[in-house]
Amino acid sequence: MDNETQKLSLKREVGLVQAVSLIAGTMIGSGIFMSPQSVLYNIGSPGGSLVVWACCGLLAVLASLCYSELGTVIQESGGEYIYILRTSGPVVAFMLIFSSVVFVRPASVAGIALSFAEYAVAPFYSDCTPPVQAVKCVAAAAIIVLATVNCLNVRFAMSVQVFFTVTKVLALVAIVIGGVVMLIRGHTDNFEDSFENTNLGISPIGIAFYQGLWSYDGWNNLNYVTEELKRPEVNLPRAVLIAISMVTVLYLLVNVSYLAVMTPKELMSSNAVAVTWGNKMLGSWGWIMSVAAALSAFGSLNGSFFSGGRVCFVAAREGHMPDILAMAHVHRLTPSPALIFTTVVSLLVLIPGDFQSIVNFFSFTAWFFYAITLSGLLYLKIKKPELPRPYKVPILIPILVLIAAVALVLAPIIDDPQIEYLYVTLFIFSGVFIYVPFIHYKLCPSLLKKLTVFLQLLLEVAPADKNL
Repeated sequence: MDNETQKLSLKREVGLVQAVSLIAGTMIGSGIFMSPQSVLYNIGSPGGSLVVWACCGLLAVLASLCYSELGTVIQESGGEYIYILRTSGPVVAFMLIFSSVVFVRPASVAGIALSFAEYAVAPFYSDCTPPVQAVKCVAAAAIIVLATVNCLNVRFAMSVQVFFTVTKVLALVAIVIGGVVMLIRGHTDNFEDSFENTNLGISPIGIAFYQGLWSYDGWNNLNYVTEELKRPEVNLPRAVLIAISMVTVLYLLVNVSYLAVMTPKELMSSNAVAVTWGNKMLGSWGWIMSVAAALSAFGSLNGSFFSGGRVCFVAAREGHMPDILAMAHVHRLTPSPALIFTTVVSLLVLIPGDFQSIVNFFSFTAWFFYAITLSGLLYLKIKKPELPRPYKVPILIPILVLIAAVALVLAPIIDDPQIEYLYVTLFIFSGVFIYVPFIHYKLCPSLLKKLTVFLQLLLEVAPADKNL
């Protein structure tokens, strides 16, 4: 370093292949191995379930194209947080980061870790349900291992991501091939009158979309690491289109395979649909699908960690989180304090963690903030047309996605009001009561500064610069 005031920067080490792996590897997690039965159960027909999966993929593609324009106009890491900060102001951005850091991100990490652990321990408890304590201990171990990997080296973390992406894509391709074989043999009964008994109510369609979109979650992960992406104006939209299109086609083909091998009734009654598929197709080798599903969730967990720590890091850099979280390791250039913080909160959420509740409340909160982010893009398009835009989307696309996002937030409240959604909404808005005294008026004791210095020395970290 030339002088003491010079700051560290995160390196641009994420190329197109790693970017595609980050998106696809995070999206293909536990969802495609666990959600198909919920989608089919709620929508009521095989044809309807395939339409839901296709629509979820289309929505993810359109939303990510909107994010690609935002990511090339505002070339900073942080995803929704930084876009809301630049378009809607610091109070709304703090509400997002408060909800995200305290609940949404840790809940997502805990949920994926729990599904990984369930698949990982399943072969050892083939005759009974695995004990909850064993599942949670394995989930905690997975969180700690991946946190360590991400703290040590960006390149190694991305190599892990590429490896697990290849593994899980191969597992899904194997399911697709098995389905094709069954279709060639004439197992097409489930596709006759495939739209019979379709549920067209607001609530079943909304819940089916929630379950489907959980499987697509991760489509926006690249926007959290824009500053570490090589040539973002080219690679951001390109990686998004390649990854999400590939995942959508895979998901549709996998669902066709499930329906070729199992009857709708068998599919709906299965707790782990890929394992049931494996038992029917592979017989005594069915445990292979359990291993594949565990590896898939593990790769998804790594992607969530890689991007999740960055959100915390960017928020701290903007003064919305303690300074220590905006620092990077002096040698490894990884945002280790933010990653450690995310790990601790995730482990706390894991203790009472319940997978189904996590999916519903995660989806509700996430789409609430996606709607605000898309409103920001519309604001920039209308009020700031002069801003340089290396990549543009037609204004109709953010309008359509915004309508879909508002519908997803309001559907469960209007059709089936539950007190839990009121609690979640109050929790989101409670961020204002923390922002005013602690962020706006800086009622911060000197103790925090002493703690920051202590942790800085202990963790060997220094402030990181946002100007690359």
